[in-house]
Formats: sequence, C-alpha cells, structure tokens
Amino acid sequence: MPFQCEWQDGVLEQLQRDGDIVLHRVGFDPRAFPDCLRLAWFDSRRFVDRLVRRYRGCVDAVWSADEQFGCLIAAVVADRLGLPGPDPAAVVRAQHKLLLRQRLAEAMPEASVVAAAVPYRLGDPRIRDCDAIAAVAAEHGLRWPLFAKPVKATFSVLARQVDSPAVLAAHLGLPRFDRYVMRRLTEPFESLAREHVELPCPADAVLLEEPLRGHQVNVDGYVIDGRFHVFGVVDEWMYEGEVAGARHFAGFTYPSRLGEGQYDAVVDAARAAVRCVGLDHGLFNVELFVCDDGAIRVIEINPRAAGQFATFYRDVEGIQLELMGIWLAAGRDPGEVKRTRPSASVAGSIVWRRFDGGCGKVPSVDARSWLSRTYPQARLWLQPTGRRDVAREYRWVGSHRYAVLNCAAGDYRELQRVGDECGRRLFGASSPPIYDASSTVRKPAKTSVR
Repeated sequence: MPFQCEWQDGVLEQLQRDGDIVLHRVGFDPRAFPDCLRLAWFDSRRFVDRLVRRYRGCVDAVWSADEQFGCLIAAVVADRLGLPGPDPAAVVRAQHKLLLRQRLAEAMPEASVVAAAVPYRLGDPRIRDCDAIAAVAAEHGLRWPLFAKPVKATFSVLARQVDSPAVLAAHLGLPRFDRYVMRRLTEPFESLAREHVELPCPADAVLLEEPLRGHQVNVDGYVIDGRFHVFGVVDEWMYEGEVAGARHFAGFTYPSRLGEGQYDAVVDAARAAVRCVGLDHGLFNVELFVCDDGAIRVIEINPRAAGQFATFYRDVEGIQLELMGIWLAAGRDPGEVKRTRPSASVAGSIVWRRFDGGCGKVPSVDARSWLSRTYPQARLWLQPTGRRDVAREYRWVGSHRYAVLNCAAGDYRELQRVGDECGRRLFGASSPPIYDASSTVRKPAKTSVR
C-alpha cells in the first residue's frame, strides 16, 4: 500500500491482525517531520519503478486512499503489474481540476462549473501579476468576484473567493519557502500524470471559477464491471460566514437530509461524472453543490475512498470501507464483504477550528481517557501544534483545524449533544452546530446499483 491516508491509522493493522490481509506499507508522511524532508529528493517515477521490481508476482492488490501521492502511484503500479485497478489516465483526469472541468463542460455542461487556469507555477512572478490574472479572466469571460484554488491540492489549501486581480495577487504572495513546499507536493503527481495525459497547465497553477452558493454534499461508492454502486450521501456543514474570503468546514453528517428528488439528482450527477472521466474500477468520492437555484454542480471527483467518512458507513451501515477497497483492488466483488452490525442511526465528523492566529487546545491524558471510556467507537484526530505548522496553516487555509472527532448517535439531536459534551471535555469549546432541528433524516437504501 503506497502512502497511508491519515484517517486510516490503526484500521489496516486491525485487518491484518484479523487475518483479512497481509499488509506491505511503503512511502512516507509528507506532512510530518522528519518524513517531510524526503520531499526534497522524492521522485515518483523512480519510486514506481522500484515498487514494480520489488513486488512483481508478490502481491495480489495495490491500493491507497491517499489523495496527495498514493492514488495515482497505486493505479500506475497496479497497471504495470497487471493487477486490477483504475486507469491511471482516469485518475489524472479526476485529480487535475482543470482537466476535470474541461471533461465535465464537454459531457455534462449543466453540471459543470465555468473555470480557467492562470497557467503559471506558484514560483513564476506572472502568477502574481494583476494584468496577467485579469487577462486570463477576460479571455474566458469570467467576471469578478471569482473563486480561486490550486489545480492540484488537498484540505482546501489556498482556496478562497477573490474580488479582483489585485486581491488574488496579494493572496498568492507567499513566502518563497511556501512556494517551494507546494511545488514539491505537486511535482510527484505531475511527473507521473504527464506520462498518461497531456496536461493543459502545471499542477501548481491556480484555477479561477464562478463562485457557487448552496449546500455541499458527497456521494460515496464504487464501480466494478461497469456497475455503479452507492454507499450513501454525506452532508457538509460550514462555520457561519466567511473568513478571509473562504468558507471553512465545520463538519460532515450522514445520512444526508436532502429531499427525495435532490438525493436522486445528486446520485445521478455523480454517476455521470464518474463515467465522464473514465473511472471504471475502484472506490470514488464525488463532491457536489446543490445550488440555491436547485442546479446540481460537480465540484470534485476523488478516485479513492473518503477515509474521513469510513466510520460513518461502519457505524450506520456496517460497511467496512477499507476492506471493500482492498477487495476491489484484488479483483473481487466488494459487495460480498460481510457487513458488521450497525451501532447507530446517524454519524458525524466534527471539526474544531481557530481563526484568530492561535493554536488549539491539546486535550489532557485524562480527557482522552474519558473519551475512550465514554465513547469507545469515537475517533479523535489532532493536528500538529508547532508554531511553524500553525502559522503555515493560517497562511494556506485561513484557519487552524486543530481537531476532528468522528462519533455516532441515535439521532441528530443526540449527535449534537455528544459533540458538545466532547468539545467541552476535550477542548473547553462546544461543537459547531451540526444539525437542523427542522430537517428530517432520509434513510437511504442499502448499497444501490445503477
């Protein structure tokens, strides 16, 4: 397994202890010291060559849920070893945001977002030139304000609404070291991607697109033998208002509270988008906007499992998301993976942030022991709190996401209560609002086939 997703800590090891898999882990954590130092000389093509030589005839599957490097590397290695997996070109088309926008504009314009790229690298002074930025927007008929984001990035890095070319130029005025790190984070993807698809712009270029307003959702599922299977739809929630032009995730909840018609519409749009980029094998996560005017727009296609949501499907549906992904990578039908007994009716992932430049509180040993005793199925992830790490997060994201808690409950009111209780005990801060008392829960059918 190349490059482990941070949300999978302990899960794969448990599968190995249970005898379900024999795990070979390779790679490093590009966001953690001292592993991150390896970015300076990491070459993804040589890395792939070494894996192919080392594991030919020795493994049954190559799988990764890591967005940064792992997805594409796994697809390329599987392809070269003759093992099941997604087409590497389809992975590139999904992960390169401009390629994705171009494919969607051709195949399903009603669900696409009008976009163009400022086609220069972050280290190129032209990307911070107001006239160059204005020329790109004018050439493609884009009108300010616009939403800007990197062509290839994770965790909403540098994503924000900008009112003018001058605001964007100032936003991209990052320290030289930041630009170097971002280049090293995108170069491994780009060097592999260019072997499979002609790229219209560098991976660290900046995308400009029309801003959207509405409700964001995720559709999760898998494709095998041309059949499209849905696990469910997850709602996304934001902190109130905007900070530095950006909206910041406050949490995710499952099942979705979309109405019947909207639920079916987003699933249909996700199915068409997955087929549009050529994904025909593997797990997927599609992010969409249900706009205020009722239109459905596709925002992202992730050719991987949404690791942060794995506990949702385990707790509410009894789905073992990681094991199903591994079965797919081995050419087996994941629908045959035995489900566990569900333990809850709703589940959520709650995000605690600070916006004032400060660090989040680190829970005490006693507080974490209380969490494990009181809510043993809950999962807590803490972010690095080093001064430089936090300062960089504010520059890149506009906030500090210091903790994420996944938990489950019998209904949304109870989920909010659990979140508030855990927040007070762990951080001295209540949970952000994660439910609407006036809404209803639409319990989706079990894994559907379309």
